[in-house]
Amino acid sequence: MCIKILKVFISVIFVITFAVNVFAQSANNSNVLTAGISIIEDVPQVFYGSWKVSSTLIDTNSPSTFKKENLDLWNISRNGNVINLSNPFSGASASITLSYAKQNTVRFTKKSNYDGKILTDTVELYIEDNKFSGVNTILLETLSDVDNSVIKSAKATYKLEGEKLSGRSLNGI
Repeated sequence: MCIKILKVFISVIFVITFAVNVFAQSANNSNVLTAGISIIEDVPQVFYGSWKVSSTLIDTNSPSTFKKENLDLWNISRNGNVINLSNPFSGASASITLSYAKQNTVRFTKKSNYDGKILTDTVELYIEDNKFSGVNTILLETLSDVDNSVIKSAKATYKLEGEKLSGRSLNGI
């Protein structure tokens, strides 16, 4: 069950997983862009659209928990001050929280609580033309049923490579 949930979430973030209510977009304010309008205005327009995203595991303390390689499709869109990331393969969708956007670098995080676990997904991307490269850091913490303390932590770092498939900035429009 844990591996299945993790695979869905990784799809969303690589779907850049980060970040992300794993199964559906939540209506609470924690999924709304919290960095403000100034950061969102610094996001390069090429960031929005559809991306083919491959990820390769670089490091982990739990090899049985994380896939070595993954291939996903990310649809990244903006509606006002909210950036949404969805994965049509898994059906997952989430709003992401930007922590940094300057020139061609974007960093975002998604933290989700579900099934006695906390999943924190942080993605940093460098966007160049219709490609990006970056790193996805994942922390999966299992909580105690007794006092909600962390009883197990699984960590992974992935190298990300993205290729733009479609979107208004693909052809400079």
